[in-house]
Parts: sequence; C-alpha cells; structure tokens
Amino acid sequence: MQSALVNGVLESLRIGIGFLWTAAWAIIAGLIITSFVQVYVSKERMARVLGDADPSGLTKATLFGAASSGCSFGAVAIGKGLFKKGAHTVNVLAFMFASTNLIVELGLMILILLGWEFLVAELLGGLILIAVMALIVHLTLPENLFEQVRNELNQEDQEQGVTEDPTCGMEGSDEYSLVTDGGETLKFCSAGCMETYQQAVASTGTWREELMSWGGWYKLGNQYRKEWTMIWSDIVAGFLISGFVIVFVPQRVWNALFLQGEGLFVSAENAIMGVTIAVISFVGSIGNVPFAVALWNGGIGFAGVIAFVYGDLITIPVLNVYRKYYGWKVMLYILSVFFVTMAFTGLLMEQLFAALGIVPNLAGGQTATEQTYFELNYTFYLNVIAFALSGFLYFVYRRGLGAPGQFRDPVCGMRTDDDDPSVTHDGETYYFCSRTCKQTFENDPSEFAHVPTRITETDTTQNHDHQ
Repeated sequence: MQSALVNGVLESLRIGIGFLWTAAWAIIAGLIITSFVQVYVSKERMARVLGDADPSGLTKATLFGAASSGCSFGAVAIGKGLFKKGAHTVNVLAFMFASTNLIVELGLMILILLGWEFLVAELLGGLILIAVMALIVHLTLPENLFEQVRNELNQEDQEQGVTEDPTCGMEGSDEYSLVTDGGETLKFCSAGCMETYQQAVASTGTWREELMSWGGWYKLGNQYRKEWTMIWSDIVAGFLISGFVIVFVPQRVWNALFLQGEGLFVSAENAIMGVTIAVISFVGSIGNVPFAVALWNGGIGFAGVIAFVYGDLITIPVLNVYRKYYGWKVMLYILSVFFVTMAFTGLLMEQLFAALGIVPNLAGGQTATEQTYFELNYTFYLNVIAFALSGFLYFVYRRGLGAPGQFRDPVCGMRTDDDDPSVTHDGETYYFCSRTCKQTFENDPSEFAHVPTRITETDTTQNHDHQ
C-alpha cells in the first residue's frame, strides 16, 4: 500500500509539473504582453472613461481589463481604485472579469491544455457573461449602497492617509514614498514601482525610444516581476493540485457531484456545480485552468468545466477581500451577480456548442496519465526562449534598481553615472544609459535639454528592493 501511495504521489507530481512545463511559455508570453500594456496605459485615464454606465463605458472596461493584470487579487485591488475614482459599478465588475478571464496568458493556457473549443467558449462566453452581468446589475443595483460605500472608502483613505501607487494602482506604503516638487506625497507599493515613476518623470522620450534603452526595459521588467509576484502561488498551486486531483480523486466522487448524461437539466446542474467548486477551491487566477483539466479528465460536462473557469473572482479568499473592501452587503451582491451569470453562461455555451455540433469529445483524446510531457519538441524550444526572456527582464530590473548613478538619462530616465556615455550641451553635461539614448539626444538636443539630470536627495532615499 505504501508503494502505491508513493507511486501515486510521483504520478501526481509528474502530471502537475508536466502541465506547468507544457504551458510555461504561454504564461510567460502572455505576462510580457500584459506588462507592456500595464506600463503604457494610465490608470487615471482608465478611471475617467469608466465613469458612465453605457455601452461605451462597458466596452472600454472590457478592453482595459483584457489588457490588464491576470491576478484575481490584483484585479480586485485595481478595481477598488477605479471604483473610488468614480468608475461605475458595472464597469468595475466588467473590468475585473475581463482582467482575469479575457487575458492573453489565460487564452493560451486554455488552448494548450483544454483545446480550441474551450478557448472559443471562454472568449465568446466571457463577452456574453459581461453583457448579462451588466443587464442584471442595471436591473438590481442598490445605487445608494454603492455610493455610500464609495464615499466611506474615500473618507477612510483620507483619515488613514492611504494612497494608491500611481504606477500600478495597488495600495502604497509609507516605506516607499516621495514628495513631488508641488508638495504632494506619493506612496508606492515597492521600490521597483517608485523607481519606475521616477524614471517616467525624468524621461521625455516616446515609448519606442524608451524600448531602445535600458530605462524602457527596466519599466517592463519591473511590471513583469510584479505580475509574477501576484500570481506565482496560484499557478503553482493550481498545477500541483490538478495532478493530485487527477490521480487520487476516484471517479465515483465526480459522478456523485455532477449528473451524467444529456439534456438541459444535466447541463444546468453541471454549470451550477462548476461554479460552486470554483468558490470553494481556493484556486484563483490562471491557476484554475489546470484544475479545470482535472475536472474534464473526471468526465465533467462542458458546461461545468467552462463555468468553473469563469469562477476565479468568487473564490473564498477573493470574497474575503470584497468583504474587507466593501462590507458584507456588497460582497454578497457581487457573489450573487457573478454566480448567476457564470452558471448561466456556462449552460448557454454548452447548449450553443451542442447546437453547432462542436462540443469537444473527451473520449477522443489522451487522458492526463497517458500523456508524455517532457520531450524535445516545440514546447522545449519555446520554453527555452521564454525562460531566456524572463532572465533578461529580471536582469534589467535588477540593473535599474541597483544602479548607483547620480544622474538620470534625459531620454529614458534610467539612472546613470559619470562613467556612462555623455554629451555636453549649453554648458550642461548629460549622461546616458546607452549609446542609443545618446544618439537620440544628439539628434535633437532641444527636446531633452530641459530635463533635470542630477538625481535629487528624494530620488536616492528608500532605494532598496522590496519583494
């Protein structure tokens, strides 16, 4: 018996790590794309355009969310910031759902681990879910309650001195703060985001010019590191749990939880149970995709699996965050709206796919235990490239944060020292992080010459890393 248990554990690890290896390049590629958008899309601008409860505001909320962070907790935190700044409730909910269900890395993972049918259901169903959710909210929204909560949040922040990181939208910390020339105190969640802000203030180049410099890549590297910091535990937990669920949960458990067969009632029950399991699974973000593979491997219906994937915004830990932010009433309202829309959309997707004859056939493919994960194939080479890119981004992040420079590159804002490339213009010496930035300056000195080049005392304080 002990030997069987050991073999089961080893097989669970093989499957879980195999899933992670298969999807690693897709996760990394998606996070790099997400990080780029996060760096160059202003959170203030997002809040301004999400204030109206109309189709335009809902569309923009969906687009902003799809280009935003894939972490459930990060999405909720940013959503709180947008809500406090005046974004309408329905747009905040749409933003949160899109940022955890319509993002690039999730789509790639679903395509690789579950197949194109699930990807189509995730994207099409996600849009339908947002539309249904918006309709329900417009019909049921307790407007006075949400306005009261908004006022209370802003009042609490003023009393407690809470400010949001202007770089990423997360909650700032007293440990990483600076005072602007105008006397405003800004707080940041980490030294990395504070340095990103300082670079942005000191630089005057376009994003294209920045990406030809160390400074632009530093900002991307910091955001990429931040994205990983928020989701790595969900990813690892999701993949490892999926392996153990596949190996150790007997088929009779799935048969007891999910009705078998065909028909509208069976599909509805599967969808409701899929969302229910999502709530109690404690696995959020993109970590619920491998868990969905475990459900699919157990013979769960299409409606149940896709509804489960939708449900990462109502896991118990995320619900607890809603409670802390907004109180019990708002938390229960969000849970009710999301639960109904997620189950309904899962049911609708199965019925639509059945009518089109494209519901995937589980019996037609290999099970997780039959698959070979570690081979010298395209996955291996894509992972090598992805890991190399990750290493490069971490290198430039460390290079930017640890640079001992006394000056700032006027093109990209990167810290520089007096032994870096330099140019003297109108009696002022400018130092650059690279010859590319130097050349950009020399092509049009008047565009950059007004930028202060020496790092102030405020710049040099608090310059230590915070993971």
